[in-house]
Amino acid sequence: MTSNLPAAVLADFHDAPRSWFTTRFPAPTEAQLQAWPAIRAGASVLVAAPTGSGKTLTAFFAVLDGLVQEALQEGGLPEACLWLYVSPLKALSNDIRLNLEEPLAGIGAALDARGLPPLQLRTAVRTGDTPQKERAAMRRRP
Repeated sequence: MTSNLPAAVLADFHDAPRSWFTTRFPAPTEAQLQAWPAIRAGASVLVAAPTGSGKTLTAFFAVLDGLVQEALQEGGLPEACLWLYVSPLKALSNDIRLNLEEPLAGIGAALDARGLPPLQLRTAVRTGDTPQKERAAMRRRP
């Protein structure tokens, strides 16, 4: 791998998500370097990497960046479910929530610091234990 590959891969991201990432992590992982271009191109991607290699953030970060760019270009996002992440393990729901909420908060702060409108995204984690009331709310307001 060449030393400029991480910079080249990150250069495709909007400044706000990119700045959050670079202040939070020293560099992208190998999984991120390999998967992000394909995810951003709309390809179906399977990321198989060791625990702790950033797999969840690999998937989420590329999509979050795409949503940031779409929201800024279109003046907002439609009131609809735009992205669905399916994991077979209930135990990952906390990891998933952390890998969404932390980047969203950091990207939101970076957008605000640049005088850009906030990203109006809602997230939800649904498992077999999700109460019926929460499930109904998810259907009413995706």
